[in-house]
Amino acid sequence: MTGLTLSLVLQTALVATGAQPYSEAYEALIKDGKPMLVVVGADWCPACQTLKNNTLAQMERQGKLREVSYVALNSDHHPQLASKIGTGGMIPQIIMYEKNGEGFRRRQLTGAQSEGVLQSLVQGAVQRRASLSGKLFRNASN
Repeated sequence: MTGLTLSLVLQTALVATGAQPYSEAYEALIKDGKPMLVVVGADWCPACQTLKNNTLAQMERQGKLREVSYVALNSDHHPQLASKIGTGGMIPQIIMYEKNGEGFRRRQLTGAQSEGVLQSLVQGAVQRRASLSGKLFRNASN
């Protein structure tokens, strides 16, 4: 189901300061297994702006988002895509998509989150990707 949702919106290109277009992030997820972090928010939402302009911007400057694709999605500018990706009406929504051996895994946080919580989400996805890559490499060499 998650794969279907992602494929429906593949052609949509979204750009925000510090973020990648959705189509590029999706392609990196599909082809390379690079985790995709999507933040759904709005300009009028103070928590969304703090998350995007302070917390995530700082994490990006520090290189903490280097191993994931980061997409900032404005729910007012792209309501159809935001409704397909997010669940419920509360924002901000932080969604991590990961490729695993069986398809895709989706993790979601809702509301304002600290840098520590976001860093844990990102590090977990990166570690699971490394673990999966190691398993695939070991299986291929047997």
